[in-house]
Amino acid sequence: MLAVNPSFPEHVVEIEQRLRQIATVVRRKGRVLLEQYGITPPQFDALVILNRDGELTIGDLTNRLFSAYSTTTDLVDRLERAGFVARYRDHEDRRVVRVRIQSHGADLIEEVLDARRSYLNTVLAQVDVQKRHEVLGVLELLNEKMSD
Repeated sequence: MLAVNPSFPEHVVEIEQRLRQIATVVRRKGRVLLEQYGITPPQFDALVILNRDGELTIGDLTNRLFSAYSTTTDLVDRLERAGFVARYRDHEDRRVVRVRIQSHGADLIEEVLDARRSYLNTVLAQVDVQKRHEVLGVLELLNEKMSD
């Protein structure tokens, strides 16, 4: 068991532990869900980034994924073979390779997010409406304070 630093109030320690526990459950459930779709978490992350940011060079995608260039290249190869992304040469500089999400990739993101929401809906159905609103309010507050 980890030693608790006595300089932190107990509620801070407990909140941090609960957030970590929730993140672990979400990550675990997410991996199981992605396996059902035949995709890895890094592949899903790449699709989400491309969907959000638009077409990117392999280098830009590598930076956003915090991975090695060769790892990103292999990841894009697999996504391209599955029809989730397309790779093409830049019109202005033919040496630059860009990656763009395809409709099949965007559809996959929506399916996965819908499945995540369905799971969350099942969990939250066991919580009364007032408590759901309280949880949302606290999460919004935490997000706001952490984003400052």
